Amino acid sequence: MDPVVFIPGFMSDARAFRHQIEALSLDRPVQVGSLAGSDSVRDLASLALQGLPQRCALVGHSLGGMVAMELARLAPDRVTRLVLISTDALSELPGVAAARDTMIARARAGRLADAMAEALPSGALAPGVGRAGVLDIVRHMAERAGVDAFHAQSRAMQRRPDQQGTLRRLPVPTLVVCGAHDRLFPARRHEVMAGLLPQGRLVVLEEAGHLPMLEQPEQVTDLLDRVLRA
Repeated sequence: MDPVVFIPGFMSDARAFRHQIEALSLDRPVQVGSLAGSDSVRDLASLALQGLPQRCALVGHSLGGMVAMELARLAPDRVTRLVLISTDALSELPGVAAARDTMIARARAGRLADAMAEALPSGALAPGVGRAGVLDIVRHMAERAGVDAFHAQSRAMQRRPDQQGTLRRLPVPTLVVCGAHDRLFPARRHEVMAGLLPQGRLVVLEEAGHLPMLEQPEQVTDLLDRVLRA
């Protein structure tokens, strides 16, 4: 089986995909990409390309999904499957980009937790008893990443390229996954992405928000296993 490369999202690391990595690594090679080294989606993809297997499936969440789309644009012959989770093919809206400047200033002033609470509000996750646990994982990942990463990744989000043309030309099976409660990248944006893809399929998880890999881990793992075996 082709290797699977997971690319975590904004201020995240392998813990965001821990359930999927544990399950899928039992019968196939698994690799985790990095968002370190640049404040540009295009540069992050170029860096990731250096360590990318010759042929692999890509799974990207949020900012990681944006990097995955750019990787698919740069090297479509090396991507066998693509899974885009809670992400966006559009460039950032001016109002959202301006709000990120405020978040960056807040993080630089020693208030990283407050900046993260604005970047990922609790209302972007599904309600229920599991929300607090997911937010705790987010907090720990952000603390480990640190202020410099928040700054660089915020800039990458602000300046990300429009990838609609990339999706229209993408020659591989692509699964688009989102949570119904995601306020950051709502389901309607994922519907647009899936509609652009020649071999696209959309799955909306009703009991998840922006982090379906942690909110509904079994469902996401099952979806990935199915698309990777197809």
